[in-house]
Amino acid sequence: MLVEQIMVKENIITLSPESTLSEILELEKKNQIRHFPVVSNGEVIGIVSDIDIRDARPSILDENPDSSILNTPVKQFMKQVNLITVHPLDFVEDAALKMYQYRIGFLPVMKDNQLVGILTRNDILQTLVEMMGVSTPSSRIEVELPDTPQGLFGIANVLLQCNAKVCSMLMLPSNTPLTRRISLRVKTIDPGKIIQHLKNNGYTVIDPPLE
Repeated sequence: MLVEQIMVKENIITLSPESTLSEILELEKKNQIRHFPVVSNGEVIGIVSDIDIRDARPSILDENPDSSILNTPVKQFMKQVNLITVHPLDFVEDAALKMYQYRIGFLPVMKDNQLVGILTRNDILQTLVEMMGVSTPSSRIEVELPDTPQGLFGIANVLLQCNAKVCSMLMLPSNTPLTRRISLRVKTIDPGKIIQHLKNNGYTVIDPPLE
């Protein structure tokens, strides 16, 4: 799946370098968003997060807050060094890796140096949930199999024999040499028949146990 398929590309709320802290606080409250791209001539020149806003605003513990701080332009406290972005044709998992590596929750989507969309941690999480099939009634089966193409083919053959509809299939590392674990999510609330067929074909079903 590509970034362009899940990114927000309409009604993107952006800031100009001269947007004031007061304006940003109002936008944050009204739209319930935590990150803003700062744009000049269509190009993203910085990012402002809720943490940046919190650090810039007057403290609620200050008995005599300086209200002039609210007139501070965003260009004075936005992040603009090492700006991390993605392209619309990047894979979603690569975007997720960037968020994980750089510990960020927001990515501007850039094409030809122009902002064409935004991608948030929530967009990534929603997509992963859908890709893993956990948003539909289903059952999870974890199986250990030989780390060979034939092992995966055999699993597919068992599923075909059981007429099982697969919601998702993930390959996982294994602690046992020369094996892999595969996590299947099948569209049934009673996976007993499938589990028994897997065992009858020599596969080790790790979870769930068949009573």
